Amino acid sequence: MGCGDLDFAAMPTQVARTAVLSLGVLVLGCSGGSNQAPTPIVPGTAAGPREVNLIARDYTFVPDALELIPGETIVLHVINAGLVVHEAVIGDPTVQDAWEAAEAATAGAPPGPTPVVSVPPEVAGVRVVVASGERVDVTWTVPAQGGPSWDVGCHIPGHWAKGMRIPIRWVSPSSDSVASAAAS
Repeated sequence: MGCGDLDFAAMPTQVARTAVLSLGVLVLGCSGGSNQAPTPIVPGTAAGPREVNLIARDYTFVPDALELIPGETIVLHVINAGLVVHEAVIGDPTVQDAWEAAEAATAGAPPGPTPVVSVPPEVAGVRVVVASGERVDVTWTVPAQGGPSWDVGCHIPGHWAKGMRIPIRWVSPSSDSVASAAAS
């Protein structure tokens, strides 16, 4: 069939068949991975920290939960794929509340890098501020006694309220969950 011999009447049917076939291949391809066992997580050490990626987008993080092993050492790569400055604050509700209050004081500040803010020294946790399009790497030893409700959150004014937070999922070295901070 040449270029001038196209059957325009049959095209919608052909397009529909192609779409159904493509969807079938997609579904079959996606369903095949569910039988695979998860890859075990090997805990990081001071001499060989485990690398963990955290991508900040505008008002969300990827992955949707951060898996940590209590007591391990990690190199946390925080990548800002969003259009504005973001931060990753890791800690329990006390840490999250302290940073939310500290950042709230900067609401209404002119656009640009987040102003210098701090929390009382007794507030633990980790805070990493990352400009749009940048990556910041932090080596951190995860506390040996993680709590059941730890999160990663962004407290740049308005971001936490827009849902920019994910739970910490505490796992054993075999990757089995021992506790999850996910609120169901």
